[in-house]
Amino acid sequence: MLGHLRRWRERQFTTRHPFPEEAWAEARTRLPLLAALPAGEAGRLGVRAWQFLHAKRLSLHPDLAESTSFDLPAKLALAAQACLLTLGWSDEEHLEAFANVHEVLTLPDAFRRQVEEMDEFGVMHEYQDERAGETSHQGPVVVAFPDLMESGDFTGFNVLIHEFAHKLDLGNSLDVDGFPPLPREIDPREWHRVFMEVWEDLQAHLERGEETPIDDYAATHPGECFAVCCEAFFTAPDLLDAAYPALFQLLVRYFRQDPLTRLPGLSAERSASAHPKRH
Repeated sequence: MLGHLRRWRERQFTTRHPFPEEAWAEARTRLPLLAALPAGEAGRLGVRAWQFLHAKRLSLHPDLAESTSFDLPAKLALAAQACLLTLGWSDEEHLEAFANVHEVLTLPDAFRRQVEEMDEFGVMHEYQDERAGETSHQGPVVVAFPDLMESGDFTGFNVLIHEFAHKLDLGNSLDVDGFPPLPREIDPREWHRVFMEVWEDLQAHLERGEETPIDDYAATHPGECFAVCCEAFFTAPDLLDAAYPALFQLLVRYFRQDPLTRLPGLSAERSASAHPKRH
């Protein structure tokens, strides 16, 4: 009965909102991450992105809206980067995973937040934190426009994937902890063990004063470790697989897709520039 109702709703949606083939083709040309998708995956992702646009609110800050074109291909490209995370999941799983997403808000620039943190000695520290993005359990996904423009390629950085990974993480809690709802076939103990090995390796690199194999922002918090690893999984899969093969295979099983098969070529150099924090 539920399956019949879902199919009826899909037919109604398709009738009322025909899929914009030309706009989707243009969106794919704008982002290497989308252009690299095989035809079958690209087709499914396009439909998901189109439905996402009608289910969620995509908005620009008024100051940004005055000077920035936000055409349909741009909206589809934004939605597709979010939906890429759940491309390997069923429609029901996809909808459930992003049920806590209501709005994606783009700001003109990186923004600052006053942060209070208590250290291991019980001392409270206050500081200004510059961010490229942030989200919360039921709050909007907020991203900075310059970092959005730097997303969509294979350099290992993607503010949308990072923030939507947090939304997956928040599927079973009110705060990010690096432990999203897991499919039945993944043992939570395996998840904890593999991520703990990555966490400990990152901490060891920092203690030795060495460069970390992935963005060292992953070493700041377990929730950030998960989000940074998701970024790397989709946008630098070769580097993540080389550094942490057990984690890479775990994420292949979790996302039910293998981004290595889409990589257009193993580039010799990747962007090493620092980015504002993604929360």
